[in-house]
Amino acid sequence: MARTRKRRRVEVRRVPRSDGYLPEYDRSAVPEGLATRRQLREMGLSPGGHDPVAVLRCKLCATRPQWSCGHPTRGFLFRVDLARPKRTPTLAQEWALDRAMAARSTCPRCRRRYHFCLPLRTQGVCDPCDKGYEPSPDTYTHSPSPVDHRLAA
Repeated sequence: MARTRKRRRVEVRRVPRSDGYLPEYDRSAVPEGLATRRQLREMGLSPGGHDPVAVLRCKLCATRPQWSCGHPTRGFLFRVDLARPKRTPTLAQEWALDRAMAARSTCPRCRRRYHFCLPLRTQGVCDPCDKGYEPSPDTYTHSPSPVDHRLAA
């Protein structure tokens, strides 16, 4: 019988709040001009290499205003006025990403490129090749993938 893995408890250090750390805000009290990474991404911006200016407290620490939030669920807030527009990838980067995704979504046996990543580490081939049935045409593309061009050359 397999041994169950013991979960380590993550010890959260309780540190009293002081002026030496970044200012902390609860989720409902964030001032204008500060945003998390996810909010910046939705606006089409990136932090631009700037350090965070404040900490967004987790839900649990919102009930303990005298303690500093040290949980891994806390977020960091960045200034929106210092944020930069997201970089657009070059054509070579887009080609490299397309080739990488083609390698993950192309079956090595039947050479069909699917619209999803295949379980190549566990099965090695797509489900239709593994189980022996014909896939529906709406699950794969009919056009040759970049992997096919590389193997044909």
